Amino acid sequence: MRKLKNEELGRKSIEEFKQAQKIPLIIVLDNIRSALNVGSVFRTADAFLIEKIYLCGITATPPNREINKTALGATQSVDWQYAESTLDVINSLKKDGYTVLAIEQVENAVMLQDLNIRPNGKYALVFGHEMYGVDQQVVDMSDFAVEIPQFGTKHSLNISVSAGIVIWEVVRKLGILF
Repeated sequence: MRKLKNEELGRKSIEEFKQAQKIPLIIVLDNIRSALNVGSVFRTADAFLIEKIYLCGITATPPNREINKTALGATQSVDWQYAESTLDVINSLKKDGYTVLAIEQVENAVMLQDLNIRPNGKYALVFGHEMYGVDQQVVDMSDFAVEIPQFGTKHSLNISVSAGIVIWEVVRKLGILF
């Protein structure tokens, strides 16, 4: 096996990314305290042609040195918007026909492997604060909660790791693998 060179990867330019049809998936970051995590989510969103990211509450916004460190330019390609209130964003997304999924450990959560996704559905994934998770009011407004199964002593994953796992699984279940 030979490692591929960058020019062999078929990367889109920023303009090609902006013009490309996006996966009908919105990411909502609810009070994420680490700008490095925010940058990582931008990079994952770019990799999967995600429609948009909402940065809510205390979540850092571009331009930001720490976001740039992990985003590697994805803040230029991925559409994003800041909103002070996550609840307002959720209300708006629901009015626009999005199914809102809080990624959180709660009673009656759907395990990620059991998540049923409508192939033509529009989804918003809400990821929460590194210590406190998705705010309870946001969980209450969500259509349902999704939990990533974990088997060790730490039933907690870094938010950027959680985002990568859940985004991959939702995209796979949408049947949109290029």
